[in-house]
Amino acid sequence: MKVLWLQSAGCGGCTQSMLCSAPRSLFDELSDAGIEFLWHPALSLESGEEALAVLEGCAEGRLAFDVLCVEGAMLRGPNGSGKFHLMAGNGRPLTEWVERLSRQAKWVFAIGSCTAYGGLSASTPGNPLEACGLQYDTDTPGGLLGAGFRSSGGLPVVNIAGCPTHPGWIVDTLEKLALEGLSAADLDEVGRPLLYADQLVHHGCARNEYYEFKASAEKHSDLGCLMENLGCKGTQAHADCNLRPWNGSGSCLRGGFACIACTEPGFESPGHAFQQTPKLAGIPIGLPTDMPKAWFVALAALSKSATPKRVRDNAVVDHTVIRPAVKKAGK
Repeated sequence: MKVLWLQSAGCGGCTQSMLCSAPRSLFDELSDAGIEFLWHPALSLESGEEALAVLEGCAEGRLAFDVLCVEGAMLRGPNGSGKFHLMAGNGRPLTEWVERLSRQAKWVFAIGSCTAYGGLSASTPGNPLEACGLQYDTDTPGGLLGAGFRSSGGLPVVNIAGCPTHPGWIVDTLEKLALEGLSAADLDEVGRPLLYADQLVHHGCARNEYYEFKASAEKHSDLGCLMENLGCKGTQAHADCNLRPWNGSGSCLRGGFACIACTEPGFESPGHAFQQTPKLAGIPIGLPTDMPKAWFVALAALSKSATPKRVRDNAVVDHTVIRPAVKKAGK
């Protein structure tokens, strides 16, 4: 299965993340599944005229490929011309290249939240870059290719969202496509693969005991739950970050940082500081997904009344000061 990869308006962080694929080497893993890069701007030998020849061959249908992966937002400005981002050595807008190549690809993957929904490039007030995703403008279907786009393989754009996206999400989605196939049933409502988007970041969080008792951190170095005061959206973000650790051991929450829901459309413009929890009458506005406000208030009050001293005291310090009690056998 041949993969053609383009980089548009973004930081290149998704490629950097993909290179950290573990536990096996990225290229060994893909090769064993019969997957190869036909061309990648950072990883392939071809550059200049040779690279343009590859792209032109693919766009004209003379050079076969299977998957078009695009990393970075689509810049449609100014005035829909796409001239804010031209292909080096060619002068054509990258948006034009993406449209041409999408018509030839069997499947189209948006790599990262910028390509999926517009991301940080679309967050400037008024969006002067006219940035968008491949098939979404934030959470509104449309984007560069249009809401009705389907590749020749019959699927809409597959949105491997994240900022950056996890290496495993890219590799697993490519491998599932190569070895088993992908169908619309494998994607959620906004095009994300369910192999990681059927989980919440909250699942597997090392701070879950603090969450259960609503024992909240007050500052960033504290051990407690980051939802109530410090902006954590792990109960709303669709991803398996704490079940599938980054680089084998880490996640934002394990590193002491609140989840900013980077896999969600529009995460880049929350309307408040990322590390701040907006509240109304003392109740966080961003409640856990699927939980009615009345239930949350009732459960929070009950949980706080039952908080063990160990959990309450440990929540507001940067290391464990009270260890779990040792219970004698038979007690």
